[in-house]
Amino acid sequence: MIDLQKLLTDKTLKPKQKTETLCQLLIDKKLSITELIEFAEPAKDPIKATCIEALEFITQKQPELLDKTAFAFVTNALTAKAPRIKWECAKVIGNTAHIHSLYLDEAIKLLLLNTKHEGTVVRWSAAFALTQILKLKTLHNTYLLNELT
Repeated sequence: MIDLQKLLTDKTLKPKQKTETLCQLLIDKKLSITELIEFAEPAKDPIKATCIEALEFITQKQPELLDKTAFAFVTNALTAKAPRIKWECAKVIGNTAHIHSLYLDEAIKLLLLNTKHEGTVVRWSAAFALTQILKLKTLHNTYLLNELT
């Protein structure tokens, strides 16, 4: 079993190495997304953000790996105080919106709030996710276009 706490608090590893290790564990199926989320949920913000960043990298190439529960996790995490969590979650949602198009209502509401955030990267990431949602041409488009214009 992988000791995620040990991995993510290891001072000898750079943050990028931690994220890459998590990604490789997910790709090799030595760690499930469910296990990663169960670990990340109660974790402190920097560790949670690294876990979500790994999800973001994975969903760039394999968006189908993110199930409905994981999508709900990243949607809920859009309300976190930490900007890094907000922007990583937005990128995951942008990567997977086409798979979870039935569950976008709450994500859209929270992403719109994040477009008003003081942090540039948070706003940019929210805009990315909303753009990906608009590309789906769902019933959400009428509402979104009114909100964004």
